[in-house]
Amino acid sequence: MAHVLPILAALGIIIAGSTLRAQNRPLPDQESFLIETRKHLQTDSTLQSSYVYVETRRELKLDKGGRTREESVKVVESYPGFPGEERWERLIAEDGRPVPPEELARQDRERQQKANEMVQRLARNSSKELARQERELQKARRERDEALTDIYNVFEIRMIGRERVEEHDTIAFVLTPRRDAKPKTRAGEQIRHFSVRAWISEHDHELVKLEAEAIDDLTSGLGVLVRLHKGARLSFLRRKVNGEVWLPAVVTYNGSARVGLLRTLRRSGTSEFSGYRKYSVDTLEGLSRPK
Repeated sequence: MAHVLPILAALGIIIAGSTLRAQNRPLPDQESFLIETRKHLQTDSTLQSSYVYVETRRELKLDKGGRTREESVKVVESYPGFPGEERWERLIAEDGRPVPPEELARQDRERQQKANEMVQRLARNSSKELARQERELQKARRERDEALTDIYNVFEIRMIGRERVEEHDTIAFVLTPRRDAKPKTRAGEQIRHFSVRAWISEHDHELVKLEAEAIDDLTSGLGVLVRLHKGARLSFLRRKVNGEVWLPAVVTYNGSARVGLLRTLRRSGTSEFSGYRKYSVDTLEGLSRPK
């Protein structure tokens, strides 16, 4: 699911209108609305790149009957990564217990060491390092644009009405995979296995809510094969932060998958995002505190 989530979140495009006022107001032209919406589509990892936030992850391990066998909760502080790197996550609590100060200090030392190594690389050959970072950035942009194009290659998109979602007027869409779709990206191959419903802010043309369901089994993995089973569900809610940008608020998932030939995993869980704050780094020699 982790590979599919950033693309599903970028679909940007579910149930008929809820208020009489909305029902009486004509819907916008679908083609024009989608053109404007695409201008706003970005992966959430890109949007989150200048923010620090707290993520609370709850995961349930289920038995064959769907009953909970085990529950785990992790709370992490998530910081923007260095150029070309993934975000840095600082574990601060697990299963209701704060991480000891000495463990926090160890995490901070490791991060500081990586920061020092990057400074040293820049000092040895700044032009080469900056060129590498620029190549990584351009590659990520190309992959994002190709994946977004595949959304339109894979899905038949249909506007179905209006609905209020968390006090926002939204336009509702259903996305149905085309049988003859020929996606050009790995992400496109994955999303063709899902039916999708989405709510788009009528004013901002931003994704507010999304629901996806696997309509058949999906196999992925380069080493150990993982087969996500039909019926797996994912929901995704975004909120406007500081009146300026839409960012993830809650993600939920439920489903089962076979790992390798024998092992079947059944999982249900949520990720809640909170405490978004702008983040700045004064120098690469150390991490600044969030504003």
